[in-house]
Amino acid sequence: MTGVHFVYMVRCSDGTLYTGYARDPERRTEVHNTGRGSKYTARRRPVSLVYREPCASRSAALKREYEVKQLTRTEKEVLACSAATQP
Repeated sequence: MTGVHFVYMVRCSDGTLYTGYARDPERRTEVHNTGRGSKYTARRRPVSLVYREPCASRSAALKREYEVKQLTRTEKEVLACSAATQP
């Protein structure tokens, strides 16, 4: 998907959720699992991709990333569960 940007969430080994922006969330998850993704996830490996949301532009994705980061943990869990139930 050329030109698509994503907001994604990964679940860390300690159960916490990490939110980020990427062009390829699957590849970004692999990078997190090598310990190079972020300081936060490096100490909490392995991580698994639990949510991804396509956005039309980089700007829209970064705005949405900020919005998701402002959600409560419960609201983030709802997003993650809704993604798991979609076909």
